[in-house]
Amino acid sequence: MTTQFRKERHSVTDLKIHLVCVTKYRRSVFTGESLNLIEQSFREVAKAMDFQILEFNGEENHVHTLIEYPPKLSISQMVNALKGVSSRRYGQSGYKKPHKESLWSPSYFAVSVGGAPLEVLNRYIKEQKKPS
Repeated sequence: MTTQFRKERHSVTDLKIHLVCVTKYRRSVFTGESLNLIEQSFREVAKAMDFQILEFNGEENHVHTLIEYPPKLSISQMVNALKGVSSRRYGQSGYKKPHKESLWSPSYFAVSVGGAPLEVLNRYIKEQKKPS
């Protein structure tokens, strides 16, 4: 797989995260059909906010998403929009939420992914030729 950089006016980036969102109280509420609805909601939010869902999947009580995003967006902005829109659409579609109005736990897991391993980056930076 070749790396596609995001090129904007003043930056060239390759920012990717693995995001995991869990249901409130980690209750098992998702079916294949409801996960399709969550994925569709996530993709609509991504398009509107100018980031990409590269991969999406889930189980009965959580979802995994691989996201590529621009530097102008924070992870918390994306997560809030993804959870807010998907929770609203989930309820509007008649699915039962695990707790009153909440589909999602307020917490999430995000980790940066891709690019060179840290050891390679550390060595590359250390080996730079510092001017005398």
